[in-house]
Amino acid sequence: MQLTQTLSRAELVRRAQELVPLLQRNAPWGEENRRLHDETIEALKDSGVLRMRVPARYGGHESDSRTVVDVISELARGDGSVAWTASVWAISSWMVGLFPDEVQDEVFADPDVRISGILSPGAMAVPTDGGYLVNGKWSFNTGSQQSQWNVNAAVRPTPDGQHEPVMVLIPMSELQIIDDWHTSGLRSTGSVTTVAENVFVPENRVMSMIPVLQGQHSSVANADSPVYNTPFMPTACATVGAPALGMAKAAKDAFFERLPGRKITYTAYESQSEAPLTHLQVAEATVKIDEAEFHAHRIAEALDSKSAAGEPWTLEERARVRLDLGAVCQRAKEAVDILNTASGGSSVYSSVPIQRIERDIQTVNLHAILHPNTNLELYGRVLCGLEPNTHYI
Repeated sequence: MQLTQTLSRAELVRRAQELVPLLQRNAPWGEENRRLHDETIEALKDSGVLRMRVPARYGGHESDSRTVVDVISELARGDGSVAWTASVWAISSWMVGLFPDEVQDEVFADPDVRISGILSPGAMAVPTDGGYLVNGKWSFNTGSQQSQWNVNAAVRPTPDGQHEPVMVLIPMSELQIIDDWHTSGLRSTGSVTTVAENVFVPENRVMSMIPVLQGQHSSVANADSPVYNTPFMPTACATVGAPALGMAKAAKDAFFERLPGRKITYTAYESQSEAPLTHLQVAEATVKIDEAEFHAHRIAEALDSKSAAGEPWTLEERARVRLDLGAVCQRAKEAVDILNTASGGSSVYSSVPIQRIERDIQTVNLHAILHPNTNLELYGRVLCGLEPNTHYI
């Protein structure tokens, strides 16, 4: 499929919906092999959804946040691991859009390029002639084995003898892989550990992280783009919350697909659909999915509207985004838990999707940035007049 024009939200969502059966079919293979199936990656590429956060001048769609949320949540209805990987590729592509334009020219020469990324500093960048020598490692590096570039966090020395966090952009061919992704959830994401040993990174592929977190960047061509004038953490939160929303919808789809003809064993109910308990369960799960969607869309709409209007963000607004992200994950997990509980003993077979969805949503809720309790505490601190205890806001 040749993509020659920017695709609308409706078209991208439609294409994501069309991918769902294929993603469902390939999900068991991905679990077994701990990476995405090649057919899945080709389908994502052909659909154009991987170009959502590629600048339009390179053939990308430069999609707004609401589009990104809606597309990625649809992918999660097929496979949560696909959606999580796509969310990492999307936010990492957006991050490259903050680098100097000549760096973007190199990376986006292929508009279908896949870029993975890690936000936690796991390496040291030591100044050398023309750039930096980087040594260290990054765990949980989603999709890195199936990516061409890696945008990672490191620290570099400062003149006062301290260190500051930086973003470093490295070709995957220059990193080593430690195949350690043996997990209970999100198995297909291939979130292995990558290692840098004396990797030279040119000066223009290194950016100070604190200005990036504050909304400053080095691109001239993207300076006036609403997509690239959104703050880093709210942008990331909107993107990585979408898989959780889609997983909850997938659980509902999976439950109702198996419902016809099922009975409740060791009871008089020959049809589970006639039991009042089932009515309460599906209604409560649906309410929680609706609540998750509200919070996911509230982040996206704030990003899109404030960026279009050129409005600054208050500290409370930034903290509320973290609250919304935690709420998406918490409500989505609660919905999946209800539907999983209602699915009966036969749902433990690996051929039944809801057991995988349950493990995937549990894994998402353990992520340090997505963890509901962490996000609740952060928002509460700000409401109580205290400073946030993190730069990631």
